[in-house]
Amino acid sequence: MMHLEEIKKNRALLNEIDWDMTPEEAVRLYLEWGNNWVRGNYVIRSKNDFSHYFVVNTWEEAPKIFLVKRNSENAEELAEIDMPHDLQESFFKKAGRHKGVYSIEGPVKDWLQRELCA
Repeated sequence: MMHLEEIKKNRALLNEIDWDMTPEEAVRLYLEWGNNWVRGNYVIRSKNDFSHYFVVNTWEEAPKIFLVKRNSENAEELAEIDMPHDLQESFFKKAGRHKGVYSIEGPVKDWLQRELCA
């Protein structure tokens, strides 16, 4: 599994990241793709269509950021990134301490984009 520095060095991968994709939208697009209307530029035609996006996973004690590659058959975690402690606190203030998978937004998204020079 990759880490932050490896992603930063992979310009092709950085260019593939959809910074606006959410876990909910990925499910709608890739797992329910025959049952939804087309919104924006996303049209999923086959398992060859995929997205790269980040999520925050809170199933462990400390939240982790994962880079996910998703198509209609699979979601693969490509990278795991430790969230800085100060961001963990602000994240928990907003999202609560519920277990789950969340989209990146606000300070977490800003920090990640700065770190990756995106």
